[in-house]
This record gives sequence, C-alpha cells and structure tokens, in this order.
Amino acid sequence: MGRLHLGLTPWDFADLSAVSLCEQARFAEATGYESIWLPENHFGENALPDPLTLLASVAAVTKQIKLATTSYLLTLRNPLQAAEQVAVLDQLSGGRVILGVGRGYAPEMLKAFHVPPKEKRRIFAWTLGLMRDAWAGQPVSLDGDPEKAIEVHPRPRQQPAPPIWVAAFGPKALAQAGRLGLPYLCSPMESLATLEENYEKHRASAEEAGVDVPTVVPLMRTVFVSKDQKEVDEVKQMLAARTDNTRLQAGESYDDWTIVGTRSEVEDKIALYQERLGMTHMVATRLRVSGIPSERLRTSVALLADLVSGG
Repeated sequence: MGRLHLGLTPWDFADLSAVSLCEQARFAEATGYESIWLPENHFGENALPDPLTLLASVAAVTKQIKLATTSYLLTLRNPLQAAEQVAVLDQLSGGRVILGVGRGYAPEMLKAFHVPPKEKRRIFAWTLGLMRDAWAGQPVSLDGDPEKAIEVHPRPRQQPAPPIWVAAFGPKALAQAGRLGLPYLCSPMESLATLEENYEKHRASAEEAGVDVPTVVPLMRTVFVSKDQKEVDEVKQMLAARTDNTRLQAGESYDDWTIVGTRSEVEDKIALYQERLGMTHMVATRLRVSGIPSERLRTSVALLADLVSGG
C-alpha cells in the first residue's frame, strides 16, 4: 500500500460542542491521523454553521494535525472577511489549514442568504479569486474599483495560500474545479464507479483549460474496521437497510460507497481505491447509522490508523 495521508471527520456527531470535538481531535492526533475535517451546514438541529471557529478551538489543544473544512461555503461570505478569517486560523494554528470550499447545493439555504441558486458558481469563482488575490498581497476591492482597493491583513502562514480543495458533485461543479486546477473533494456517498467517471471529467476539464492536473487525489469514504466478524456483519446489515442514498446508481449497494470490514478486508478495499483512482488522501467519515456505541467507533478509528501506518 502506497503512502496515504489519513484524515477523518468526527466520529461522534451526537455532541458537536467544542469540548467534544477537541477531545476527538486529540485522540485522532495521538493515534496518527494527519487531518481532521469539519463540514458546514445551516439551520438543522445539528447545524454546524461556522467550522473555522470550532477548528480554532481544536488548534489550541493540538500540535500537528491539519485543520480542514469539507465545504466552507464561499457563496455565503464577503470575500474580504473570508480571506481575513481563514488567514487568522492559519496564523494561529502555525500553518495547519486545508481549505475545502464549496458553493452550497440546497436552494432553500442559498435563498435564505439571498444567494440566487443559478448564480452560485459565478459567485463562488468571484469570491475565491478575490481571496487568493488578497492572500497574494494584491490590493483588492469588491466592485473592482482600483481607487477603493485595499490590502488584506493578516496573510496566511502558508504562502501563497493554504491548500484549497473544491467540493463538487455535479458535472458543472466538477468542470469548474478542473478549470481552476484544484483538487476535487468528492461526496462520501458516491460509488467507486461514479467516482471514476467524476475524476475523468475533472481531469479532462483541467487539460482543456491548459492547467496542470492536480496530483492530490482526496477521497471521503465511510469507514468502519473491526476485529470482530460478527460486529462487521451487524454494521453491514445496518448500512444495507439504508435506502436514502440518492447518489447510487441502479444495482449499486452500500459496498460501493463504504469501506467496512475486518483489517484484511479494509486493507484490500483501500488498495483498490488507490489502484483505480490514485487516491493520495483518504478522509474517513462517520458511519451515518445510529445505535453504534461511541466506544466502538473510537476503536475503529484507532484500528484504521494502525492499519494505514502498517502497524
């Protein structure tokens, strides 16, 4: 198995307090994970609307683990303020930010922020462009008027910018990520076959735009590993009972979008993703089924880190 950067999202989303997230991040860092990832979502009971603030609390209790977002929504933000806030987190963490950026896909959420859904890709590109210019030290203004242009401080610790990955699902979003020459961060609920098609579209768009195809190939995958075959079978049955994954094609099942099994099964599945997609970074995400004790999930997290490290 080739060198693999291993990251994770919190495994316990029942408690999204800073105390819980910090405890999970400390455990992840101690067991060998290289990054911890938070999504952004709004308005639901388990909303997580401001991942940077929570990652700042994680920065205070960790030393090396990268602080990452799966979908920092640029369409909702003032570009100058977003550039400042990301730079502040990168500075206070000693240059540990990985910025996964997105547009937002729920029309209701976009409309609540007065973002026309049909304009989301244009607004995304405009916001990201201004942020990158600001980080590079160029004077910028929101309306393009050079007389109003200002320099933004602080700038990120990582120069010219933190690593930027683009969360993308549909063909237009994939093409946009490719044209930008930025790594594509996939949904954790798409099948391996769909991801092969998506990465090909992303690659083709980069080549058509005349930009380098990114060498970073990140995947978000739902992972569970156990030494107990009975436990593995129980988790597989729970996942098989899920019928709400609309990203699957006809004939596909939980096995096409999850990595669940004993150590040898999980090793083989990871190797398959590396072989077929060239995966360089894997972000292990939560199981998305209820009823599994947190301690079992924690054990799986530790086993996966040991497996990937070759322990």
